[in-house]
Amino acid sequence: MKHKSIVLLSIAAMMLLFVSAAPCQTFGSSGNTNLNVTVEAEASLYVSTANTALTSTGTLFSDYTGTTNFMYKIRTSKTSGAGNIQLKVTTDFSPSGGPSVANPPTAGDALTYSCTVSSPGTPCSGTQTASTTSNTPVGSFGANARSAREGNSGSVAWTLTNDPLYETGSYSAVVTFTVSAT
Repeated sequence: MKHKSIVLLSIAAMMLLFVSAAPCQTFGSSGNTNLNVTVEAEASLYVSTANTALTSTGTLFSDYTGTTNFMYKIRTSKTSGAGNIQLKVTTDFSPSGGPSVANPPTAGDALTYSCTVSSPGTPCSGTQTASTTSNTPVGSFGANARSAREGNSGSVAWTLTNDPLYETGSYSAVVTFTVSAT
């Protein structure tokens, strides 16, 4: 019995030691915290025209044209920030026998485009030629560029040479748009 009493007294002494070592807390009717956030440069893009039809209208063998619309959100750094929207033909027209960005049937055949980008962006200058090997410009942003919360709009107006050497049929290519901000 004596042994049990010593063990119980030892356990009680250890608990008292832990309780007295716990920090003293004061509770009140209110409390505060400081919220801290670091706002970074960010960019996002939504291509709203999933399938862009290129059509030839007007005179015979007039070039194929169509428009791809997109929305973007951007925030660049306040003093030295920059950003851009670019595109690249990531899968050339297929099947073979029709238009091609990488290997057109006639020299001078090209997939070209012009751009619109709403403020705070600056659209690409003039007519651009699409590429399968490198990104080409759509729009650019300077320091402290900030879009609207719901996003800002832009578009790419395509022109594809209508070469009589193209075989009849349906052809498709994949164009990938990218956006970045620093």
